[in-house]
Amino acid sequence: MVVKGLVENIVFQNKDNGYTVAHIDSNGEKITIVGKIPSLYEGQFIEVIGHYVSTKKWGEQFAVDSFEIAEPNSEEDIERYLSSGLIKGIGPVTAKNIVKRFGKETLQIIELNPLKLSEVRGVSLAKAAEIGQTFLDLRRMQDAVMFLQKYNVSVNLAVKIYNYYGDNTKEIVQNNPYKLVEDIAGIGFKTADKIAQNIGIEPDSLFRVRAGLVFVLNDTSEKDGNTYLPKPILIQNLSNLLGIDFDEHKELLDNVLSQLTFDGFVRPLKIDDQDCVMLVKYFLLEQKIANKLLMLESNDTYYNDIGVEIQHYEEINDVQFHLDQKRAIDVAVNSGVCVITGGPGTGKTTIIKCILSILKAQKKSIALLAPTGRAAKRMSESCGEDASTIHRALMLDFGSGDGASNMYQYNEHNHLPNDVVIVDEVSMVDVVLMNSLLSALKPNAKLILVGDQNQLPSVGAGNVLADIISSGVIPSVSLTKIYRQNEKSLIITNAHAINNGEMPIIDNTSRDFFFEKRTEPSDIMRTIIDLQSTRIPRFMGIEPQRIQVLAPLKAGVCGVDNLNNNIQNVLNPRRPNISEVTVGDTVFREGDKVMHTVNNYSLQWRRQKGYIWERGEAIFNGDMGTITKVMPDTGSVEVTFEDGRIADYTRADLNQLSLSYAITIHKSQGSEFDVVLIPIIGGASSILTRNLLYTAVTRAKKMVVLVGQLYHLRLMVKNDYTATRYSALDIFLVEQKRKMEDLLNG
Repeated sequence: MVVKGLVENIVFQNKDNGYTVAHIDSNGEKITIVGKIPSLYEGQFIEVIGHYVSTKKWGEQFAVDSFEIAEPNSEEDIERYLSSGLIKGIGPVTAKNIVKRFGKETLQIIELNPLKLSEVRGVSLAKAAEIGQTFLDLRRMQDAVMFLQKYNVSVNLAVKIYNYYGDNTKEIVQNNPYKLVEDIAGIGFKTADKIAQNIGIEPDSLFRVRAGLVFVLNDTSEKDGNTYLPKPILIQNLSNLLGIDFDEHKELLDNVLSQLTFDGFVRPLKIDDQDCVMLVKYFLLEQKIANKLLMLESNDTYYNDIGVEIQHYEEINDVQFHLDQKRAIDVAVNSGVCVITGGPGTGKTTIIKCILSILKAQKKSIALLAPTGRAAKRMSESCGEDASTIHRALMLDFGSGDGASNMYQYNEHNHLPNDVVIVDEVSMVDVVLMNSLLSALKPNAKLILVGDQNQLPSVGAGNVLADIISSGVIPSVSLTKIYRQNEKSLIITNAHAINNGEMPIIDNTSRDFFFEKRTEPSDIMRTIIDLQSTRIPRFMGIEPQRIQVLAPLKAGVCGVDNLNNNIQNVLNPRRPNISEVTVGDTVFREGDKVMHTVNNYSLQWRRQKGYIWERGEAIFNGDMGTITKVMPDTGSVEVTFEDGRIADYTRADLNQLSLSYAITIHKSQGSEFDVVLIPIIGGASSILTRNLLYTAVTRAKKMVVLVGQLYHLRLMVKNDYTATRYSALDIFLVEQKRKMEDLLNG
């Protein structure tokens, strides 16, 4: 449907992504339009394509899918258009004088002969030139956006493309739209491919194969955590993507690989006698990580006998360390870098406390770090010391660009001042974050890595913890004996049983581990809601908000999305005095439990400490909080996070939030909750694994309740499937260690 009209006023506009709410006059009819319309100003004549939507709160609105800007043609409309603030240097008085002088030819004069504006009182030659340039820049941007819309590119994406290529946008997109994949973060192959198909680029174009190959490597790193692919798998995935048989087009593929290698995008290499292809960025990251780890490991130049210190700590704190625990403490204190791994109840926290005590006595400056805010908070509470996220400790430098290209203030040129850095939950750390951390460490710093190698691997690329351990070149200690276990508690016992492929004890006689038998997904869902809203709060005397549902899947009756909607309707239903805002299929309401789902390095926050307001930037993927305020007029929302930070979200930013009464098990990594409810359902064996169940169970502090069928629980416990993750850090560690030894041995 097409609607044309004059923009009367702008109700709301997000300058970053162009999301706009405006009123237009369409032949005397007042219409509210909503959508992404960058650089829209009052007085413009606009033609929009879209459809009407109706909401209880906002009434009828016209949702914009695409738009075109037309120039105003009457003197009154031109004056209003120029008065809107569209063009730097023109205010209401100047606009009136310009239109009075040039009439209906005003816009033509501004575009083609802007220096003529100096004939108007108050407009110098310099100001006239500036007005002309601003008008030209705006015209080019709007032309580029409308050009890209013809190829079904969203407005937001079109602005992003124009901001990168500027005046060259049309030429680049028409000649090789696949260049977008390499140049612009967030633009995938499928988007570029659609543009290319509309333009008429051949399916077996060199451009298309090149972009497809880069996409496959990037996609496998983002979705599967791989840093490289064996060549046969790469070719098969590329063939499936492009619909090209590379047995018949081998020369085409070889040309593309050669070109990408020459241009520095990929690195062919042999791994275990197999041809592989690796994105250069991951090759360099894993090489740098290996180099720095081995450099830190070489700092182990002398040995301190700390038996007396350990014995002293045992006496003061009334603990008795096992031999493995003593060995872990000894290795940590006397190694340049080491790894300590173990499941729940194996004493990792007690060991860290002892290590802290010994190193503090040696006058060492120590930093406690974790990959997420929740993990850092948990580490701080268990150790009784301040802990920070890795991101916060390295201090993001926001003056260096957008989130994708942010640098840290602490880096290879400006090292962290700490003598010792202890990192918990290392299984969550990907190669990008690990490289940033290692780059910021002093050459003589000590690094102690702590984690559980049986947890799910990092969401991002790489398999850092597992690779370091499997390489065998970095000192590591694995703790297996369980120490922290209440006689009537089953959480830790059952977690280890699951990890060993054994069925957990589910006789429901313990105080903290229960199984509710349910068959149908709808019954499982209703039972979980009843447990969260009524039964457990009554039994334990805790608020429902402290009970976390961890689901294996996002979709389905017992998936995160459906669970959240139904739990919200029970715990925080619609009420006349509670404000809310709807975004797509999600209703955000005051009092809702929410999670931030992406890394937003520029989102500002504030936090009150006494009489002082602390301020900063960056909200990270996985940060959880509560909606404390909804502003219905603008659709903006205030969220207070668990650590006290308060952030404001515009309506356009709300796609970065999700309800979090239920979250996926993957999202729960590094977190700990009083009570965990887990739906046990059927599904793909590649997803419903022992590893996933183990991760979910180990998130609970006080209680675990499984709801579902014994059959499906047994399948998960017996399913030891682990998706192969292709990463090369362990290989690089071994290779570089051998080279160092060869060099030392002459």
